[in-house]
Amino acid sequence: MKRRTGRRPGAGDTRGEILTAARQVFAEKGFDKATIRGIARAAAVDPALVHHYFETKEGLFVAAMRLPIDPAQVVPLVLEGPREEVGERLVRFILTVTSDAQAREPVLALLRSAMTNEQVLGMIREFITNALLYKVADGLGVSHLRMEAAFGQLIGVVLARYVLALEPLASADLEELVELLAPTVQRYLTP
Repeated sequence: MKRRTGRRPGAGDTRGEILTAARQVFAEKGFDKATIRGIARAAAVDPALVHHYFETKEGLFVAAMRLPIDPAQVVPLVLEGPREEVGERLVRFILTVTSDAQAREPVLALLRSAMTNEQVLGMIREFITNALLYKVADGLGVSHLRMEAAFGQLIGVVLARYVLALEPLASADLEELVELLAPTVQRYLTP
């Protein structure tokens, strides 16, 4: 039987169906083992259609998990520019993204889920390390350990600022925090 090409019949929300299937497949298999083909199969669409809507597996994960960051944009942003300012760029990016409540909430929700659900933890760990941290580390020529230590520093600040609401950290000015944290993060990222 020959496979039809073009639009699927019906008035369904194909993009939404792909996102629903992706959430299920990512939850079951984790980020690393989930494939575009497997997600397409679960959504009953051609893999080319998944690529049409989301381009990459990372882009699909970002959309499915409602994350405010896309590795395709973040990695170049952190890597471009003077090497001695990479710590400042990374700190400023993380603090700027998390200062927006709408962008912050899905991230915090996933972190909370990861703390109590081993499957979610594995999925988030795989995505953060393989799609973001290791790409930045490799681009900078620093060890994965150094990159994870820098990220750990920043995620700790984000949790202390927005989950624990520690004062004066919670109400500190973004620029003051960048000035305070950037040298430490820079030290991690200097081989």
